[in-house]
Amino acid sequence: MATASPSVFLLMVNGQVESAQFPEYDDLYCKYCFVYGQDWAPTAGLEEGISQITSKSQDVRQALVWNFPIDVTFKSTNPYGWPQIVLSVYGPDVFGNDVVRGYGAVHVPFSPGRHKRTIPMFVPESTSKLQKFTSWFMGRRPEYTDPKVVAQGEGREALQKAVFSVHGLTSPRPLALGHIKGT
Repeated sequence: MATASPSVFLLMVNGQVESAQFPEYDDLYCKYCFVYGQDWAPTAGLEEGISQITSKSQDVRQALVWNFPIDVTFKSTNPYGWPQIVLSVYGPDVFGNDVVRGYGAVHVPFSPGRHKRTIPMFVPESTSKLQKFTSWFMGRRPEYTDPKVVAQGEGREALQKAVFSVHGLTSPRPLALGHIKGT
């Protein structure tokens, strides 16, 4: 006697990280990864990637254009834990060290079709001027050890404090830096 296997559905994500606006920075690159629930599994494509370095356009918008392709397929038996894409943008500081310039996350759209999302970006910030100066001077700015924490709602406060206590920082404050556009 054959047992009934649970039915699954597929979610195909096909698009690109198009461009970003970070008015204060140049020569940035982008990393992406997906965060999803326990019932989800990738079946094809890449769950994470890293773009090329891009420079600001010479027009008035000064956009950073990546046109970085994303193509992945997931399967699941229920929608709980719907996938989110987490973006991390990095670039050089005045000493040439790669530092985080922004984090952002957005759920993969729930309905089929063409969608365009603008993702607000933020970066953790030291809470005192002494910590800001020390982190700038040492070239070790506050950043997440695992950027997937950006997509998690539960326990984020405790996790932020744990992550940043390693670097000697107290609870960070988000600071809006820029936006990323994608399709």
